[in-house]
Amino acid sequence: MKRSFRFESLEVWQISIELGDQLFDIADNLEQMKRYRFAEQLRGAGMSISNNIAEGSESVSKKEFYQFLNFARRSCFECANILIVVQRRGYVSEETKQRLFASLDELSRKISSFQKVLCPAD
Repeated sequence: MKRSFRFESLEVWQISIELGDQLFDIADNLEQMKRYRFAEQLRGAGMSISNNIAEGSESVSKKEFYQFLNFARRSCFECANILIVVQRRGYVSEETKQRLFASLDELSRKISSFQKVLCPAD
């Protein structure tokens, strides 16, 4: 019997896991260029998005889940900053950075909207 977790049905998690794959691809390329620290930072921040959504989905309260979503949203901005740095260093193209910026911005907005539905008073 296939077990599924609540977070798997969440749109924000589904988007974050797809985006995470794209960030991992860039991290893999950075590693091939022997830019290990950049790769490690990008992988960690990218994983943090989906990890926090998944972990928070099993929170005991909506307020607690809201906080995990906040951590996930902040990780979107961390990824954006790392992408700026690696693009400035010439490790990714401006086009790649902008494409990922658009995805990170969209995900951040969706997480914010989800937070408003989850805890309307906040």
